[in-house]
Amino acid sequence: MPVPVSQMWTVASYVLGQKVKGRQQFPVVLMLEPLMRCNLACAGCGKIQYPAHILKRELTPEECFRAVDECGAPMVSIPGGEPLMHPRIAEIVEGILARKKYVYLCTNGLLLKDKLDQFQPSKYFSFVVHMDGEREHHDFSVCREGTYDKALEAIRLALARGFRVTTNTTLFEGADARSVRAFFTEMMELGVEGLMLSPGYTYDKAPDQEHFLSRKKTRHLFREILSNRDKRWKFNMSPLFLEFLMGRREYRCTPWGMPTYNIFGWQKPCYLLQDGYADTFEELMRETSWERYGYESSNPKCANCMVHSGYEASAVNDTFGSLSGFLATMRATLFDRYRDPDINQGTPASGVHGAGQLVQITTSVNS
Repeated sequence: MPVPVSQMWTVASYVLGQKVKGRQQFPVVLMLEPLMRCNLACAGCGKIQYPAHILKRELTPEECFRAVDECGAPMVSIPGGEPLMHPRIAEIVEGILARKKYVYLCTNGLLLKDKLDQFQPSKYFSFVVHMDGEREHHDFSVCREGTYDKALEAIRLALARGFRVTTNTTLFEGADARSVRAFFTEMMELGVEGLMLSPGYTYDKAPDQEHFLSRKKTRHLFREILSNRDKRWKFNMSPLFLEFLMGRREYRCTPWGMPTYNIFGWQKPCYLLQDGYADTFEELMRETSWERYGYESSNPKCANCMVHSGYEASAVNDTFGSLSGFLATMRATLFDRYRDPDINQGTPASGVHGAGQLVQITTSVNS
């Protein structure tokens, strides 16, 4: 099973509780960024393109705990930057775990081997290791040779010590569906708990602006990857969100479902866009003009976005928002092979070349 039953139950009861209270907008996962700096400089990343004085800044443990308490979401994702570069990251994780939150610490894996002794295995805690595919593709994606092998070594060590480990894969224009499928099988054979994946978002500050996927290409690529699945694959994500990526269903963006807190404050409106900041979570929810965002808003910055931070909470809301949504989730959980005779994994995707369990909701964004 990709995630503990207790985690699925915690998320399910939380979402149902919010609905019983009549709340239409509520967080499911807090995206907590304790720092922006990183030990990689990926061409598709827009999080590290800040001046040096900004990259030196970091949240204190107390600031992190206050954000967790304000938000109230049952799950906390810690992306970055590279969180393991924070000198007090173990203290931050320990304090959040003490609040009985499920914590997903995102990392590129380069520091994981040296930092592993600072953490203790727990059903509430998981490492999410950024792996963008097989060795050659991953190293190309993160712009440094040797990163795949270092991350793989760290994953093996973490698994051997009893940690929960998930991989996170971000896909861009030029991804080879066959290679991605082979990578998924390799990771499952390695023993990771589950897989996460997402299309890359067009960060304005990213050095590479030519290889982000359009919505049409996203659906085509993910259909090729996720149809006719290997029965060994386990995804640590909402099954309805995966169907959304495949073009099998439509959702409206719900950016409040995964709010972001970082060194600047509560980021408006989401993890990916920076249209101002709020001092408190209440202010973020009250004063953000949510109607200005999402595909339906015609906001050009949202035109091609299908990222989990905007849409996975929408899928979870669908699961518990209606009987049809719940039944669709059950169906997607039980019948997850998605046999498609029009998809042939023996040939490359047309125009694309180059180097589940119920309520499995988490995050997959990492630097």
